[in-house]
Amino acid sequence: MLRLVLFVAVALTFACGGTAAAKLDLATVNQAQFPAEEPKGFSPAVLKAEILLDRARFSPGLIEGRVSENFARAVSAFQAANGLPADGKLTRETWDRLMATSASPVLVTYELMRKDVRGPFTRRIPARMERMARLRRLGYHNTTEKLAERFHISEQLLRRLNPGIGFRKAGTKLLVPDVGRQDSPAAIAGVEVDKGARLVRVLDPSGKSLAVYPASIGSDEKPAPNGDAAVKRVVRNPTYHYDPDFAFKGVKTKRPFTIAAGPNNPVGSVWIDLSIESYGIHGTPEPGKIGATFSHGCIRLTNWDAEDLASMVRKGTKVSFKDEMANAGDEQAQ
Repeated sequence: MLRLVLFVAVALTFACGGTAAAKLDLATVNQAQFPAEEPKGFSPAVLKAEILLDRARFSPGLIEGRVSENFARAVSAFQAANGLPADGKLTRETWDRLMATSASPVLVTYELMRKDVRGPFTRRIPARMERMARLRRLGYHNTTEKLAERFHISEQLLRRLNPGIGFRKAGTKLLVPDVGRQDSPAAIAGVEVDKGARLVRVLDPSGKSLAVYPASIGSDEKPAPNGDAAVKRVVRNPTYHYDPDFAFKGVKTKRPFTIAAGPNNPVGSVWIDLSIESYGIHGTPEPGKIGATFSHGCIRLTNWDAEDLASMVRKGTKVSFKDEMANAGDEQAQ
């Protein structure tokens, strides 16, 4: 009987990948070295690389601590910007170059503040947009979601880094990524929206990438535009205006309506208005879907990447669309 219990325990430990669950604590992640084998599941090395990529503005989107398509895109963009073969694989040369970008620890201790736990929160947000319009604010659901977004991390990984912590009491100490980015570039040449790669790039005058963000860009039903546009304005904490002409699936009303501001608003925490009517670059209430799903025609980033981009663009900044998708309009905010 004892042998059977031990066998079951070992089988559970080594299921789904063949190795024990990765240890993700302050020392293990900060001291992580180049992995000898391709990481599977949660990985201290991948988490360290994700945080350094985020700091360097080669955003992996939502930091999850494991290999993903967005992680591969970020690695590839970093490689291209540093003259390395852009295969999206975390090679030894890529690792060494990435480690050289910052010597600061990637995981740090953060003490919960009263404003973190105080809210205001919007506990329940309806799925249907018409019903969202009845709310006064589209705030975070709770402290966990608020903290996860602040530190660019999935809620699952935030809990994994802080087992047994409820995120409700001021003074509680947490383990979080240090995602502090350097000051924004003083001047940029323009923004490139790569529809095929699902990326938004900020370029310098030579065409080199200063920042790269994963994006959800249009769909077959409502594709993003072609050609060039320009930034008209930046609206922070925008409201969302639905026009019946958009004819979104699941929206039954034939009347226009407005959804209140907040990070869980359909266009997130910032709207970068473009010169093509009803098009913009904006945030999202669902960062985990960025780069993995399509949008209603506009360019959707995580809230933190959209805010970072908004800090760089100005009225008149050129925005070029790269790829063959056709024109269609969809979202607007003000």
